[in-house]
Amino acid sequence: MYTTPFHIVLVEPEIPPNTGNIARLCGATCSVLHLVGKLGFSTDDRQLKRAGLDYWSEVEIHYWPDLETLKGSYPEARFVYTSKKASTSHASFTFLPGDFLVFGKETEGLPEQLINDNPLTSIRIPIFGRVRSLNLSTATGIVLYEALRQAGRLEDSPAM
Repeated sequence: MYTTPFHIVLVEPEIPPNTGNIARLCGATCSVLHLVGKLGFSTDDRQLKRAGLDYWSEVEIHYWPDLETLKGSYPEARFVYTSKKASTSHASFTFLPGDFLVFGKETEGLPEQLINDNPLTSIRIPIFGRVRSLNLSTATGIVLYEALRQAGRLEDSPAM
């Protein structure tokens, strides 16, 4: 096993299968999962566990009452905020090992003020056509795997 290069932060996730899928993604990439604020479900929810299958023991999960408490616990960390309202594409952003990749709740995303206050560390995934947004677990996978690619982690992954 190798050191954990990235952290996934979900702020007030609402849909259990999304969080379960993201937990599984974190387990598969040795990323840490941070759940922030009021969750829209119980973490012992059957759907949540079903989406994560039997990989829950492979995921390091931390719970935080709010984003400020999380940030205060990692004062040297860089937080990268995702929003369809950000101007920088995830594909042109330079990720650094140890980044905290922050995603908002399914129905609202992250607060617009948070994106406005952090323009240099706010990113978006380009969307073409009339679709307004991507599924939270899909978006998380896209951003995390780009960060892993940039960190050279995909070339080092063991074959199964």
